[in-house]
Amino acid sequence: MLKGGLQRIAGFTLLELVVTMSIFAILVALGVPSMRLWIVNTRVRSVADSLQNGLRMAQAESLRRSRQTVFYLTNSTTPQVTLTANVNGTYWAVNTIPLIGSVAEATDFIGSGEVSAINSGVTVGNATDTAVCFNSVGRLTANAATGIAGAVCNLPNPPVGSPPVSMFSITAPGADHPLNVRVALGGQVHLCDPNKSLSTEPDGCP
Repeated sequence: MLKGGLQRIAGFTLLELVVTMSIFAILVALGVPSMRLWIVNTRVRSVADSLQNGLRMAQAESLRRSRQTVFYLTNSTTPQVTLTANVNGTYWAVNTIPLIGSVAEATDFIGSGEVSAINSGVTVGNATDTAVCFNSVGRLTANAATGIAGAVCNLPNPPVGSPPVSMFSITAPGADHPLNVRVALGGQVHLCDPNKSLSTEPDGCP
């Protein structure tokens, strides 16, 4: 209680307010790069997961239907009717492959999904071919007559001493965790981090 019966009103002084805002600004500045990196890495992971799901769908359907299927990238938003592959496509699609010697049979659309269309700035590189084909027992197979324009499947030709795999590389500017989606000759689909070694970490690449 001050003299004359006046009470002192509690509050921030100008100096306290300036110090508080300065500390807040420093914390925000420190957190922004980490948040930006997290967002970019999340976009890379989202695209890798989408590709992995599409490849697993193609492999599973080849077994379920006991016939060849093809996974490919496309820029078409309606892949069920526009059968065109594009190595830099922003969507993926899965179709059955017409039986050899069948003139009347058409390819059957199975499913599709978005890739980099929902994650701008993410790059998908395919070190092998424009498409990946699975035979009736779920293994990788070569096929030039997929029924999809521009979609040609070849068996991977690995460097000496390396296992044969079809591989998609996913990265983005500023990302510190690029990812690979690998398909082994036996049809197994594996998502891994090329910056890590499988011998020491379970999510690393061979």
